[in-house]
Amino acid sequence: MRSKAMPPTTFELFADEDRQPARTEQIGEQSFVLRGFALPWVEQLLPLLEKILRAAPFRQMVTPGGFTMSVGLSSCGTLGWTTDRSGYRYTRIDPVSGQPWPEMPEVFREMAQAAAREAGFHHFEPDACLINRYLPGAKMSLHQDKDERSYDPPIVSVSLGLPAMFLFGGFKRNDTSQRVSLFHGDIVVWGGVDRLRYHGVLPLKDGHHPRLGGQRINFTFRTAG
Repeated sequence: MRSKAMPPTTFELFADEDRQPARTEQIGEQSFVLRGFALPWVEQLLPLLEKILRAAPFRQMVTPGGFTMSVGLSSCGTLGWTTDRSGYRYTRIDPVSGQPWPEMPEVFREMAQAAAREAGFHHFEPDACLINRYLPGAKMSLHQDKDERSYDPPIVSVSLGLPAMFLFGGFKRNDTSQRVSLFHGDIVVWGGVDRLRYHGVLPLKDGHHPRLGGQRINFTFRTAG
């Protein structure tokens, strides 16, 4: 197991003892949870993730309202998502390093496209992968993904590490949200008529995952440009 003294971006690679056959759960008209769908890719994902984070480490971004986000963020791909006092936006340059965001590994793209096809969205071409790190207590408030140029492509969201409670709401912030438990290897895909649904994550509970320790890593694939 990973020692607590090791850097939080270092991961051990041993077999998933709890691997189960993938199954699909529908949570909206065009929204699905693909249980365990990412597990066949995990051993390839984690070393590549380490490489990305060496070039673009997690950072706590500030919202236009001056709120420091509890979730650590990074990105890879042609475009990366960022926020500060001037607003939310995609950029080709990492504002921290002054360099282009790390290239999206091909295996990341293949996994996202396979998940999109499984959910009925063909020809998905992601150019941005947002990488979020949740430590215990971190959360994501209800929001819509509206910074992309087109809302036609779906959102593909991958969960790794500690379990999380995903909130999947309606088209208004105060609409009732359903609570969806997400586990290591699960992928949520939503698009079409559901593309602008509000969604978020409740505060992460403390725990220890045998591969990722006391954290949850989330990849969110989007066609942004």
